[in-house]
Order: sequence, then C-alpha cells, then structure tokens
Amino acid sequence: MSQERKRRCDAVASELRQVASDLVRRLRAESANQALSMSQTAVLVRLHKDGPSTVADLARAEHVKPQSMGATVASLEEEGLVARKVDANDARRWNASLTEAGKRVLLSGRAARQAWLSRTIEERLDDREQRRLAETVALLRKVLDT
Repeated sequence: MSQERKRRCDAVASELRQVASDLVRRLRAESANQALSMSQTAVLVRLHKDGPSTVADLARAEHVKPQSMGATVASLEEEGLVARKVDANDARRWNASLTEAGKRVLLSGRAARQAWLSRTIEERLDDREQRRLAETVALLRKVLDT
C-alpha cells in the first residue's frame, strides 16, 4: 500500500469514526427513552431480536463481564422492562426476557430515532445527495462485512 493511500485511509477512518460517534450521540438525544444507558438499550435490543437469554449469554454477546451484565439486567428488571424466568431445561438457571413494557420502550425509542433521521435527510439533502447517502450506506455495510 502506498504512503498516500495509507494517509488517505487513516484520514477517512478518523473522520468516519468521529461522524459515527456524533450520529450515535444525536440519535440517542432524539430517543424517547433517553433514561436508558447504551448497555441497557443493547440488552433490550438483543432480547427483542433473539428472545429470552441467560445473563451469561447476554454478557458473551455484548462482550462484557457476567457481573456487569447481571447488574444491567437487574436494573432493567427493577424498571419492569425485563422479567426473569426459570429455565425450563435447567432449574438452576434463569432467562431474562423482554416484558411488554420493555418492548414498548424499545420500539418507541427506535421510532423516535427513525423519525428524526428520516425527517432530517428529507429536509437537508436534495435528491442527488440522498442517492449519494444511500450509496455511502452500502459502502459502510461493505466495510462492516466480516
């Protein structure tokens, strides 16, 4: 790889990281459930997507220690967003599952973020820019493919 190409890639990577971080922060600000931490939101998303799960499995999936995940799940349970149930196959284990209240909080936050982003794209970008953004999203997916 040439030095020029490496410098360009480093510069794009730095700018992309900052823009992605700013976008995440802005989306969080637009969310209806701002009171939830990123780790709490991640647990709700995972339970919604994958169904009931043990704390150990959630910790592995989110790359955190089981003790940290246990605290996160306990806080969600206190809020009524997650419920614990004994595992049908092993009474020594329990599974966390999303409650109806948890699902409502998750989906309302998602809808608020989607509405803000869609409205902002429509208001600030012309048709050509919107097409370029769509192409850029495809490129970002390519970057993320492992």
